[in-house]
Amino acid sequence: MPTILAIETSSEMASCALLRGDRVVARSSNGVRTHSASVLPMIQELLAEAGIALADCDAIAYGSGPGSFTGVRTACGIAQGLGYGANLPLVPVVTLDAMALACHQRHGAADILAVLDARMGEVYWAQYRYEDGLRAVLPAALTAPAGVAPQGAVTACGNGFAAYAEAFAGQPFAAGAHADVMPHAEQIAQLARIAFAAGVSVKAADAQPLYLRNKIAYTSAERGVMNRAAAAAKAAA
Repeated sequence: MPTILAIETSSEMASCALLRGDRVVARSSNGVRTHSASVLPMIQELLAEAGIALADCDAIAYGSGPGSFTGVRTACGIAQGLGYGANLPLVPVVTLDAMALACHQRHGAADILAVLDARMGEVYWAQYRYEDGLRAVLPAALTAPAGVAPQGAVTACGNGFAAYAEAFAGQPFAAGAHADVMPHAEQIAQLARIAFAAGVSVKAADAQPLYLRNKIAYTSAERGVMNRAAAAAKAAA
């Protein structure tokens, strides 16, 4: 089985994971302002603990979004830098997919609604079915909380329910929602392994964040975030 290094920084928590064989080892750090500074040390810890070099991995996975603009750019930029430095392919994984897999693993859910706070009075959301694997029932969307409309009964998860508790009040799918389920590198790695085995990967130069808001072009500040993250990761590789 391929060895996958995964990076996830789309929310307030940054996490990294190393999946080798049937074992996944992860690190996490809270505080969105520290993501770019915390990710590389966590990766170095994971590789050192496993006794391998970055070049011994088969691919680098990253949470491509949706999520915080700065967060998804940071994960993409670091993955690009590491990919360039070690000549490894990249596997982008949708953050909502990772949340749905975590909800299934923790709570045994089969029909899952993942809702992530998108700020500005909006949420990212998608619906899934887990049956011999995860598949999307309704694709990722960006709407106001009132626009979240799952099909049938679901187990709901994500911090969108805590962020907009009043807006979701009275919705049957919001009762008992697992607001603590968030995107994590552990599930990013697991989903990336499946995708990589199916031949789904991109070159470092082709990696992109996934935005659902209308983004025409990167600002100079946004380009700077990605360039600095990529440069630091490339140097570390």
